[in-house]
Amino acid sequence: MTLLLVALGAVVGAPLRYLTDRFIQARHDTVFPWGTLTVNVVGSLIMGFLVGAAAAGRLDPMILTVLGPGFCGALTTYSTFGYETLRLAEDGSRFLATANIAINLFAGLGAAFVGVAIAAAI
Repeated sequence: MTLLLVALGAVVGAPLRYLTDRFIQARHDTVFPWGTLTVNVVGSLIMGFLVGAAAAGRLDPMILTVLGPGFCGALTTYSTFGYETLRLAEDGSRFLATANIAINLFAGLGAAFVGVAIAAAI
């Protein structure tokens, strides 16, 4: 049953990641991966909220499974982040590669903390 719930969330999260990335990247005339950064930060915010709500006992474990590892797991993408960072470095954009690492790390963790705080506040 758990595998089915994760797959159900992933069916929505994966296409949404792709469409969001393409939508955002098409609006920026830069090699910086804004689309991947966006889905990673938004996914971290949602996951933080879910974890905070679950810790407070206000979220059904089945919903956490669908939305956490299912939806958020498919929405966010570590592999694309890694690939795009390497591509930036190989193309000589070492500053952008380093910035991509730092922004993903700090914004993603910050968003997760904000999500937990929002869940605790409501």
